[in-house]
This record gives sequence, structure tokens and C-alpha cells, in this order.
Amino acid sequence: MNQLPIIDIAPLYRADPGGHLDVARQIDHACREWGFFYITGHPISAERLATLTDYARRFFAQSADEKLRIDITRSRHHRGYGAIATEQLDPSRPSDLKETFDMGFHMPADHPDVLAGKPLRGPNRHPDMDGWQALMESHYRDMQDLACTLLRAIALALGIERDFFDKRFVEPISVFRMIHYPPRNTASSDDQQGAGAHTDYGCVTLLHQDQAGGLQVQNVRGEWIDAPPIEGTYVVNIGDMMARWSNDRYKSTPHRVVSPLGVDRYSMPFFAEPHPDTEISCLPGCHDAQNPPRYASTTCSAYMLSRFAETYAYRRTEQPLAL
Repeated sequence: MNQLPIIDIAPLYRADPGGHLDVARQIDHACREWGFFYITGHPISAERLATLTDYARRFFAQSADEKLRIDITRSRHHRGYGAIATEQLDPSRPSDLKETFDMGFHMPADHPDVLAGKPLRGPNRHPDMDGWQALMESHYRDMQDLACTLLRAIALALGIERDFFDKRFVEPISVFRMIHYPPRNTASSDDQQGAGAHTDYGCVTLLHQDQAGGLQVQNVRGEWIDAPPIEGTYVVNIGDMMARWSNDRYKSTPHRVVSPLGVDRYSMPFFAEPHPDTEISCLPGCHDAQNPPRYASTTCSAYMLSRFAETYAYRRTEQPLAL
């Protein structure tokens, strides 16, 4: 119980139903036992990740005034820069020792959903850095494609239609995030962690982490174990919406980041979340008379907004002006 599974998903990119089924079985086992696993065989290149990391280092090295030009607390649709201590994932601890950049599915200001004022819908807010916007928008699309490839395998594991999730991930509210964790010695107190213990809100998360380490996952015995960086992999975990869809057949596992000593840590999670109007209710085959549905039906946007209100102080106050 102290080593997360490593799954080669390369067979998902070949026309071999047997290979798809084998990967689906491995994912099913990992999701039941852990809610966490590593993947290899994905199409995101090392060169792409190195370029993204370089941009992240340069962006976060800018002055506070420059970064706050796209202040996330001044955005109606949760896009832009989040300063240190903006987020509090564990309410029993101080706000997190990290700063962030968030982007999502880009919708122009004249899109009907934006004009209607629908939550979590709007244009991305990028810093003024040469090459940044084109790279980030391209990477967002590639990560969405990777997430959908994994979700098709999960659909196979759950015994539902192969395209169940494809239909629900049109114009999604998936989020690509860059995170900078300063060294632990910069914490405001001994209790301040890089990211407090939490579960993710969406369906699946795909995380690229640098070599600094610090990610920890809680096993079924309640013990915290390290999820160290492994070259060429993404760490994948199940989020709350998938736990609700699967009636807890798949676990949404608590995890945290303990800031490393003496070094900066950079990570890039992609949070795969469906169209905001998607109904999240117990899937066929995940309940019976002995195991009835454990959660009331909700929508993606309603659930996400409720979790944001718990995590971000600015979401609990009057909505700020959009920039």
C-alpha cells in the first residue's frame, strides 16, 4: 500500500480492443484501490513540458504588480493569477503557500453563454509574454484530448457507452493550472503547507510535477505516502464528480503538497471537468438495492461553485467586477 500503480496507456492509441480492455482493467483496479495512479505512454512531449516549465518560472518571477494585472479575484469566471494564500484547501490550516495561474475553455466576450452571465464562462486572461497565449491554448486542447482518452477507458471499465464522457465534455469547464510553491522556509507558520489536504472537485486530474517532490497521497489505512516524481509520467487522480458518478466505486482520494526545503516547486495540473450543465448522478451499474445512490443529483456548475465558495474567500463575498 505504499506504491502507486504505473499504467502504460500507449495501447489506447492503437486499434486493438484487447489492449484497450487491458488498460481499462488496470485503471479500474487503481481507481478502486487508490484513486491515484501514474500514466506513461501519453503523447505530451518532454520538450513541451520543458517549455511550459520555463514559461512558468518566468511568469512567477515577475513583480507582484505585473502578475496582479490578471488578478483572479477580479474575475467573474475564475481565470488569471492567484497570489500566495489566495486559496485554503484545508480549513484547519493556514491558507496555502503557493501562487497560481488558471485558464479554461476560452469563450469570447460575445459568446451567448458569456453574454448570459453564466458562471465559469468567459475569455482567458493571459499575461503579456511573447508566445505565452498560443502555447497555453494549444496545450489546453492537447490536455483535454488526453483526458478524454483516459475517460473513454474509464467508461469501458464502468461498463457504460464508450462515448459517454465525450458527449459531456463539449465546451467543458476543464482548467489548466500552473503552480509555484516557494521553499518551506518562506511559510508564515509551521502549519502552512504548500497545498492543504483536500480532494479534487472534478472528474479526473492529470498532474505534471517537477523533480522537487512534495506530493503526498493518503492510502486506505489513512497513512500519508509520497508520490515522487517519475520521469515521463503524469500522476492521475479521481475527483469528487467521478466519485459521485460511480457511487464511490472510484475513490476521490485526499492528497496534499508539503513544500520542499530550500527549493522552489513547479507543477501543472489539468482538471478535467465537463460542460457546466452536465447532470452528475449515479451511473447505471453503480447502484442496486443493496448499494443505493449515495449522493443527490446535481450539475457540474452547481457543485463546482459550492466547492469554490469553500476554498476561496473572494468567492464567498459579493462578485467582483470582471476584467
